[in-house]
Amino acid sequence: MERNASLLVVVDAANVVGSVPDGWWRDRRGAAERLRDRLAADGVPGRAGPTEVVLVVEGAARGVESVTGVRVESAPGSGDDHIVALVARAAGDRPVLVVTADRGLRRRVTELGAEVAGPRTVRPG
Repeated sequence: MERNASLLVVVDAANVVGSVPDGWWRDRRGAAERLRDRLAADGVPGRAGPTEVVLVVEGAARGVESVTGVRVESAPGSGDDHIVALVARAAGDRPVLVVTADRGLRRRVTELGAEVAGPRTVRPG
């Protein structure tokens, strides 16, 4: 792993948005956009140094646009599979943090060497 490589933070949008029962289900795209905007404004609290934030969206949230500071990727199929593919591509080259509470996804990405954190890392409340 490159010593000064930036941290890749991959956020499971569906899981993070779904972690707070605030009516997100009425507007999944809008909820993903609000999460994207919060990430663009606040970054990842407690993480110093350069980071690259990737928000993975799926389903009704597909098509959310990237903004400065947050690259949005629309999963063509399963969001979990897309996240695993992103982690696999980065594995060994840079540190990776995946933000999700999904136990199955957490297992899959830690097997590839990623660190995991829960939704409250980026969405307090």
